[in-house]
Amino acid sequence: MIGRVYHHTVKRLFGLTVRDVDCDFRLMRRRIFDQVRLEKNSGVICLEMMKKFKDAGFRVAEVPVHHYHRTHGTSQFFNFRRVARTGVDVLKLWWALVIRREHLRAPAAAAAALPMGREPR
Repeated sequence: MIGRVYHHTVKRLFGLTVRDVDCDFRLMRRRIFDQVRLEKNSGVICLEMMKKFKDAGFRVAEVPVHHYHRTHGTSQFFNFRRVARTGVDVLKLWWALVIRREHLRAPAAAAAALPMGREPR
């Protein structure tokens, strides 16, 4: 239930239309990473990736993936500390990508900082 609330909430907050923001099965072209720079190293990196891909104009195709229910053990994620930390990370990411739109200003600011006549490598 927590997972469904999370997925529904982040899709609305970030304006995403993908069915599963955190699906770990992805096939991407290398050239995407020539244009999109990922900065997060926590669990919100998938969310950062999908938002930045969308804003850069890349298309996403989805195919069904079957998820099997856990047969043994318990989730290591669902404890209060991790859920709270993820909530804070999501809000910080939302502020940076949706409100401030920092990722859309960064390439222009970097190009403006270069000396005249020089281009980034």
